[in-house]
Amino acid sequence: MRSLERHRDVGAYALGVLDEVEAFRFEDHLMECPRCAAEVTELGVTARQLMLYRRATPRFVHPVAKPGPRMLDRLLSEVAARRRAGRRRLLFAVAASVVFAVAAPGVAVMAGDGGPRPVRIAATDARSGVWAQVTTEDEAYGSQVRLEVKDGAGPRSCHLVAVGRDGSEETVTSWSAPRHDARPNTMMGGSALHLHEIVRYEVRSEDGEHLVTLRPR
Repeated sequence: MRSLERHRDVGAYALGVLDEVEAFRFEDHLMECPRCAAEVTELGVTARQLMLYRRATPRFVHPVAKPGPRMLDRLLSEVAARRRAGRRRLLFAVAASVVFAVAAPGVAVMAGDGGPRPVRIAATDARSGVWAQVTTEDEAYGSQVRLEVKDGAGPRSCHLVAVGRDGSEETVTSWSAPRHDARPNTMMGGSALHLHEIVRYEVRSEDGEHLVTLRPR
């Protein structure tokens, strides 16, 4: 493959979508191309943000669940800030880029010790009989949410909504309650809102019926 075509593989390599053979060939190209090596290092920040979003949106989330409109703004702001910081370390980044390129497939995001503890909220609605518990934790992109629900009035499709202090709403996760089964269901989700920006969570049915409200203390 010509060198120009190799340059175009930078984004695909950083995101890990090249097959094994193409990735091996591109790594050979990185050894001789400081330009591509520097771009791979910068794109690593974007790849990390996408990985964080994927962790906050598991495969079993209902297909109609969508990230809120503020998710993209937050990701772009963080990427821009990190790119500015990265430019100040450009000489170091170029020197270390080959090592990064070889190690990139094995990079993992580690949580720091001593961070904020998860917040847990539980509530039962007397009218609907639905019980729900939310366990949420701040992340760089917003917050990660674990939801447990007991709903014996199924079957019905439901979703968890985070309501911000500014009145904005964001669907955190969606699911289908089974027929007449009051055993707890557990779902994972994510929000672009941080904990201090959320005034309450609401469990709603697909047709808009309010089932239970959870308010952080």
